[in-house]
Amino acid sequence: MTSTSEAAGRRAATVRVLIADDQDIVRAGLRMILDAQPGIEVVGEAADGREAVALARALRPDVCLFDIRMPEVDGIEATRQLAGPDVEDPLAVVVITTFDLDEYVHGALKAGARGFLLKDAGPALLTQAIHAAAQGDALIAPSITARLLATFADTHGRPRPAPPIEPLTSREEEILIPVAQGWTNSEIADGLHISISTVKAHLASLMRKLDARNRVEIAMWAYETGRINT
Repeated sequence: MTSTSEAAGRRAATVRVLIADDQDIVRAGLRMILDAQPGIEVVGEAADGREAVALARALRPDVCLFDIRMPEVDGIEATRQLAGPDVEDPLAVVVITTFDLDEYVHGALKAGARGFLLKDAGPALLTQAIHAAAQGDALIAPSITARLLATFADTHGRPRPAPPIEPLTSREEEILIPVAQGWTNSEIADGLHISISTVKAHLASLMRKLDARNRVEIAMWAYETGRINT
């Protein structure tokens, strides 16, 4: 017989997801994929960005999964309203789209998204992105990570990013590179022969020094300052 504490523990571990897409068939497909994954529960659906923002504020899901192109309010503006720099209690947003356009990706990340995937990413990557966002991490589809960040590292006509508030240590500089290349914490730990807790501690320090909210912003800073060249 399942105890109350065990049931509560399972509920606490479940990632609650809100889906927003203007196509019924896409929403149904995403729900089917996510409902089949252990530890994920779809708690709501929206057919446009305005409805998505209202539902997100009412339901407070752990992760919002938003399409870019939606009527009323698009996915980027919806992300900005829920996760932007001025939002006091931001929600985690993962943007998923058919359109592999750099300006969409960059706009979503600048608006506060914790992930960006193409709709052909597959269930495994989608699930990974949902869990990463729920844990305060970020994931961008590997097929577009390097190209995206390298494209927007071009400083012509763009102000260079602010320097860190404190100099980075040699280890932080070392961790910066694999973060910018899309490595997970486990991959960084294995590659540098350090513990995951040490990786997390260095990431926390990097976020503080760079005034970054997540590893995506750390990666963008690395590219924009020329630390990564592709």
